Amino acid sequence: MELRERIQNATKEAMKARDQLRLSTLRLIGAAIKDREIAARGEPGEGRLTEGDLVALLSRMVKQRQESARAYEEGGRLELAEREQAEIGIIQEFLPRQMDESEVAAAIDAVIAELGATGVRDMGRVMGALRERHAGQMDFGAAGALVKARLMG
Repeated sequence: MELRERIQNATKEAMKARDQLRLSTLRLIGAAIKDREIAARGEPGEGRLTEGDLVALLSRMVKQRQESARAYEEGGRLELAEREQAEIGIIQEFLPRQMDESEVAAAIDAVIAELGATGVRDMGRVMGALRERHAGQMDFGAAGALVKARLMG
């Protein structure tokens, strides 16, 4: 089942279960998808988002909530931080499984070997290939530091 259908089905289930937090989060996801499709209408592909686009959108939503939760915790607003964390959990249900550290390292090594990357100036190519193959499966900020260390060392 494709991601869009899974989100729609989960929304219906949340309505039936009267789960307000889950329902509001799923509606936010739906609204974000619609907004992105409307923005993409002028682009080639007629505004239909691919699975990769949806994964990227959901990943951005998780990152935004992580930043908000951090800000709420620093401001002593723990109940708001907990809500953000709960929303993160719901959104992550629709993202691909996150790779662990050893899987990330193996993926980086494989791409470096495949591209024949030898120095830091190859970092953009390596990161581009990683994003293409593993969208939504790894933290690219952390992966960037690992790639740089591998290419320098």
